[in-house]
This record gives sequence, structure tokens and C-alpha cells, in this order.
Amino acid sequence: MSDYTADTSPRKKPLSLQLDPGMFERATDEEKAQHEVMRESTTFFRDGLRRLSRNPLSMLSIATLLLLLITIFVAPLIVPYKYSEVIKVDGQRDRTTANLRPMTYSVLEQEKVDAGEKVFPHIFGTDELGRDYFIRVIYGARVSLAVGFFASIIVLVIGLLYGSVSGYVGGRTDIIMMRIVDIIYSLPDTLMVVMLSVVLDQVLGDSLKGTILASLGNNMISMFVVFGLLYWVGMARLVRGQILAIKNNEYVLAAKALGGNARRIILKHILPNCISVIFIATALQIPSAIFVESFLSFIGLGVQAPMPSLGSLANLARGGMQIYPYKMLFPALGICLIVLSFNLLGDGLRDAFDPRLRR
Repeated sequence: MSDYTADTSPRKKPLSLQLDPGMFERATDEEKAQHEVMRESTTFFRDGLRRLSRNPLSMLSIATLLLLLITIFVAPLIVPYKYSEVIKVDGQRDRTTANLRPMTYSVLEQEKVDAGEKVFPHIFGTDELGRDYFIRVIYGARVSLAVGFFASIIVLVIGLLYGSVSGYVGGRTDIIMMRIVDIIYSLPDTLMVVMLSVVLDQVLGDSLKGTILASLGNNMISMFVVFGLLYWVGMARLVRGQILAIKNNEYVLAAKALGGNARRIILKHILPNCISVIFIATALQIPSAIFVESFLSFIGLGVQAPMPSLGSLANLARGGMQIYPYKMLFPALGICLIVLSFNLLGDGLRDAFDPRLRR
């Protein structure tokens, strides 16, 4: 005879150590609903973005960077002054435009304002040559951000390729490649920039005239070369360490057993599983590159005049700090704002995308 019926629970057999089913009650539909945890299907990046949106400091840094990007692209379309041109009034040079304080006018401009004409104000004043300081700070921020983005891309590409090969191949190849990294770590970056600037000046000569690289100068070109030669080693070590930790997992061994080549295994199986760490390191590389560019420009190894950068503007303002302190304040505040925003964003990305930090 069966122990089960249509309307009753199974009966306990005599001398059985099982619990008596009669001691339990069936759960109601409401009680079942309380234990159901419904969560929508999501992807790794969507889940990371959701976590990032809950971080107020990261969202504040994103808003700050977006506002800064909008400003540096829209401001040159609105402000009628050029970063390299001395301000002229009705086509003639006004010598009183030099070293104007913020939101002030020169003598000729004030006469036009008194006559009822509209003159665009000098928001940050003017420099010692009579150039609008606001537009120079805007172009300086544009140069600094461009250096940060391009330098991080260079570091990402070279470090990703080098670290992937070193970590996946292993053995003697890994040892040789890592010793090369150790040698590169010992090279001083500032000295390399100086040496490359001298070499490029002799090699390139006047061949850059008339090109887009002419406005940057040999110093900036040598800086990008140094980023490509020296600053990728940290990314390479990071990628190598991630690949060493992943390449012996079961799914990688299964891909090898199925005949997958090294290129496909790295691109399809290994890198997607460490992309979060690479993504975070790239985001943190941007403020580091901006700070390096600002420092080199401050000591005169940055962009070539009259093209400004935030570091070169701070260097020029150093001589008149006691008389015109605001000239140092604006570029220094721009550097601090950009670097702080990227650092806070990088920390937020690490908290959002690093699985080891999730709770």
C-alpha cells in the first residue's frame, strides 16, 4: 500500500528515524512569496554601472568632468578672443590690456562700454602680453586632458600586448620579458624627455612646420614617446599577474584541449575575465599622465609657446605671484580639479567592478 494519498502528507513508518510529517504545515502562497528573491537578469557591466551610480563621489566626479568637457569645447565658440592673439580694440593695439584683473576692461574697452557698446568681458583677466587668460586656461585644460587620454591609450595598448604575451607564454620568455621591464623601470623619465627633445629637434628640424604637430613642439612629441617607452611597464605587470592567475582555470584548459590557439584563448577567455582590473587601471592612468604633463610643462619641457597647458600657465604665473596671485590660482585649480575627479572616478570604478570588493 502506498504511503501517499491525494489529500494527506506521507505517513511516518513505525520505528523510522524520520521526522513526523504531521508536525509540519504546508506553506501558504503568501509565505512562499516572502521567500522568493526576484532579481532581473543583468550583465557584468550593467551591474557595475548600477553600483557606480550609487556612489555619490563618483557621480559628482563624472558630472564635474562632463561640465569641464562641455566648457572646453563650447567656450572657444562663444568667447571672441584667441589664445595666441593679443587683444585689439577696433583693429588697433591697446597697451592697457596687459595684466587686467578678472572681469575688468582696458581703457579703450571701457570707453566703448560707456558709449553703450557690448564688449565681451575678460573673465579671468589678461596675461602680461594682453591675451585673454580665460581662453588660455580653457586651451590649457584641453591640452592636458588630450595628453591624459592619449597617454592612457598608449599605455593600455603596449602594456596589454606585452603583459599578455609574457603571462600566457611563461617560462624563459616570461623571465626575459620581465627583466626588460625591470631595466625600463630604472630609467629616469625626466632625463629621457630632455634627451629625446634634443634628439628630435636635430632629427626632425623644420619638417614639422605647417603640420598639426608644430603647435605642440618637440617637447610634447618626446613626452608621448616617453609614455610609449616607459609608462606601460606598470600596466604590463598588472596584466601579466592577472593572466598568471587565470590561465590555469578549467575553462582555459578546456579551450586548449579543444584546439584553441593562444590568440583566441587570450582574447576570448582570459582578457574578458580580467577586463575590470584593466579598465580601472586605465582610468587611474589618466590623472597620472595629466600630472606628469603638468609637471614637465611647469619646468619648461611641455608644449611649445604660444600653445598653453595648465602646467606652463602655472610656470608663467610663478614670477608674479605676489602681484597677480589669481594667475597661479586658475591653472592650479584646474589641475587639482581634473586630477581629483579622475582619482575619485577611478576609486569608484574599482569599488563597482572589482568582484573582490563586492559584499
